[in-house]
Amino acid sequence: MILDERTYAIHPAHVREYLDIYAEEGMALQVSHLGHLVGWFTTDTGVVNEVVHVWRYENLGERERRRAALEADPQWQTFRRKTSGFVQSMRSRILRPTAFSPMQ
Repeated sequence: MILDERTYAIHPAHVREYLDIYAEEGMALQVSHLGHLVGWFTTDTGVVNEVVHVWRYENLGERERRRAALEADPQWQTFRRKTSGFVQSMRSRILRPTAFSPMQ
């Protein structure tokens, strides 16, 4: 099992707009392709214009297949064009649980 943690810095004036568009147009589409959503978050201290989402996959191969299908979806491309101007930067990290982690 792996977790894909994705952090997007959003232009501060557009965080609410980005979240509204994602909730209305992006979330169901993304979940239909990527599968197990662990959670979607906003930051409350530090850099406060970030959104963070975490996805669970069985392995890197599953992640690669699912993300490729999402990127090939014309509806996702439309969503990306609509929201890409809100994004300042993006970071993705793959997290692997330790042998003693409660999440396996």
